[in-house]
Amino acid sequence: MKKFIWQQTTVAKRLAGVWLLVGLVSTGCQTSREPIPFTDVPDDTPYATPSKSAAPGNETAAGEAARLAVGDLVKVTFSGIQTPPLPHEEQVKEDGNITLPMIGPVKAEGKTLGELQKAIYSKYVPLFYKQLTVTTSSERRIFYVQGQVRNPGRQEYLGQTTVLKAIAGAQDFTDFADRKRVVLTRADGSRTIVDCKKAAEDSTYDLPVYPGDKIEVPMRGPGGIFGL
Repeated sequence: MKKFIWQQTTVAKRLAGVWLLVGLVSTGCQTSREPIPFTDVPDDTPYATPSKSAAPGNETAAGEAARLAVGDLVKVTFSGIQTPPLPHEEQVKEDGNITLPMIGPVKAEGKTLGELQKAIYSKYVPLFYKQLTVTTSSERRIFYVQGQVRNPGRQEYLGQTTVLKAIAGAQDFTDFADRKRVVLTRADGSRTIVDCKKAAEDSTYDLPVYPGDKIEVPMRGPGGIFGL
């Protein structure tokens, strides 16, 4: 009887040891979950256009940032200090620059928004401020083709283009179009008459088109319509 009791006690001790070991292993496997560190969005994320094709200047491959072009409207805002510079909004001029308070011209054409942001920051810090947060953004880039074309309306600016290419993108002239007196109105309001017949023969007459521009194709007069 004593031998039986001793055997049962030994078995119970062994089972208790096994369960203790299992408990220790389970506890060791339960590691606390560390929070995933936040990663900033890259500076050169394609900028604020509703679709990739709307990021004008260049239609880029997926994931590649679009680059600014002449005529793009750029917005620059400042923060991170008690009295930051005032927000600035300007179209990229034909020399490729925008001009900011205190620092003057900054090259914007050909840069991504992230690259422009860094360029502006480096001109303000540390020369004028010890620290400063710079944010750049740009609107969707479009131009307009109106009048005597088969599909008038706005077009997305997808890269370097010209008056003739823009009209071709609007499905070409109608039969009543005056091809010699096409009006190109720049975003700043300046107007130029383009002779598209000459432009078809000599590309130097085929003027470039920039975001914000408007092309107006007028109707021919009665003599032109009837070939007189």
